[in-house]
Amino acid sequence: MFSGIIEEAASVVALRNELDNLHITMQCSFTNELKIDQSVAHNGVCLTVVSIEGDQYTVTAIKETLDRSNLGKLKVGSKVNLERSMMMNGRLDGHIVQGHVDQTAICTEVKENNGSWYFTFEYEYDSTMAKRGYLTVDKGSVTVNGVSLTVCNPTNNSFQVAIIPYTYEHTNFHQIEVGTVVNIEFDIIGKYVSRMMGE
Repeated sequence: MFSGIIEEAASVVALRNELDNLHITMQCSFTNELKIDQSVAHNGVCLTVVSIEGDQYTVTAIKETLDRSNLGKLKVGSKVNLERSMMMNGRLDGHIVQGHVDQTAICTEVKENNGSWYFTFEYEYDSTMAKRGYLTVDKGSVTVNGVSLTVCNPTNNSFQVAIIPYTYEHTNFHQIEVGTVVNIEFDIIGKYVSRMMGE
């Protein structure tokens, strides 16, 4: 489980395809604190560390993950938002994030607003899935590329988030532009409530 508070936007240093799998090698400042089998969220996708060498580590994404997320679009040099799993004796600064990306969305607008930014994202709407909680609500939580954010101005198939300078600089939001594909995870609490209300 994660909280959506990004520790570092780190660089991809190698990508290797093996059948339907993609091995992703990252370089980050806390590699020496990792261990094999540990879970780390990459742009919001929970992946398992499979090898460590020096200040680099490798994770593997399977076809299902690549089909559902933006990890298949990574290139060497891409910045990826990283978060290690949450420690249960700490504060939950963001919201409950599973690391199970629901789908991707496309950035349709980036608007600078006196030192902060408004990003608008559009996603494929499915009315059946929306009834099961796969939607955004005003002032609710959503995860974009692993970042815990508050929703504003939601529609059936879009939402907006406000990004402060710290988040813009310390995550890969500074690389998101119109047309960029991002990972989104809808709020798990909303999914449970929707399921209970539907029964």
